[in-house]
Formats: sequence, structure tokens, C-alpha cells
Amino acid sequence: MAPENRDTGEPLSVPTDDRLFTLEVCIIGGPMTEKFIKQNRVICRTIQIRGDQTLKDLHYAIFDAFGREDQHMYEFQVGGKGPMDSKAQRYVLSGEFENPIPGRRRAAGDVTRTSIGSLGLKKGDAFGYWFDFGDDWWHQINVTDIKEKAGAGKYPKVTKRVGKSPPQYVDRDEEG
Repeated sequence: MAPENRDTGEPLSVPTDDRLFTLEVCIIGGPMTEKFIKQNRVICRTIQIRGDQTLKDLHYAIFDAFGREDQHMYEFQVGGKGPMDSKAQRYVLSGEFENPIPGRRRAAGDVTRTSIGSLGLKKGDAFGYWFDFGDDWWHQINVTDIKEKAGAGKYPKVTKRVGKSPPQYVDRDEEG
């Protein structure tokens, strides 16, 4: 359903950003056993997504690409120098955007309303994705390519997998 003008109820013309962003999403931290880390030194997924798709769409693509089963809170951090950089712009779930959590810096946007194309990303940029604020799964997202036209097909989609997906919940009994 197309967005509507609040005053007239008429459909708004929404510009389509048909650019194709190729993103390399790598796990850089989370609850993994030493054995798993030794066997999977690099854990990355390459995801292609259109510029008019949202950060929420990217979240679901990452969630599926790494075989996650249980939803948790998450946020994206754009423009910083690493996880929890105070200069990074935070993009959060609607509830936190509308009702900020006391003591946390103000969010820049809502993941459901922020398109990939609106972030001003360039090839070579990197940004963060933090999933599950209790277990702290940290991901670095590298912008590896931007094409002017996405072409036919369903997006987002995973085009490459490196390393095995870690279980969402670590079983310390399997450490041995």
C-alpha cells in the first residue's frame, strides 16, 4: 500500500531507488565457543538489496542468512568508527524511536522507515548491526558495490556464504 498525504488522503508519489547495494555482512562478535571460532575464522554473508528497501528488510535478510530462529531487539549504527561509537547514527525499532530508552543517545531513525538508499552509503563504507542486546551479536557490514540498476529478481538475496553459521545460543557443554 502506498503512503498517503496526511491532509488529503491522496497517494504520495514515492521515488523508487532502484540501485543495487552489495553488502558483505560479517560476524565480528558474539557468544561462540573457542572450538567454533577456530573452525570458522571468517563468518560472512554477501547480501544484495535495493536502495528502496529498508533497514528492517536488511535485518530479516541477515537473520535468515545466519540461520537465526528467535527474534530479538536490534539496531544499525551508521557513520561511526566501530560498535557503540558515540558518533554513529543509530537506527532502531519503532518502539524505541517513538519512546527513547532513558540513558541511551537519541536514535536517528526508525528501521521500518529508513531505506538503504537514504543512508548516503558509498562503496567502501562500513556500518554496524547489533542483534540481541543480551547476547550481543555484532556484525560489520561492508558496502562492496553499488550498481545504478537492480534488475529483475527478488531482493534482498544472499549471493555468497563464507563460514558456518554459529548457533544462536551457545552450548558450552559442546566446548570439549
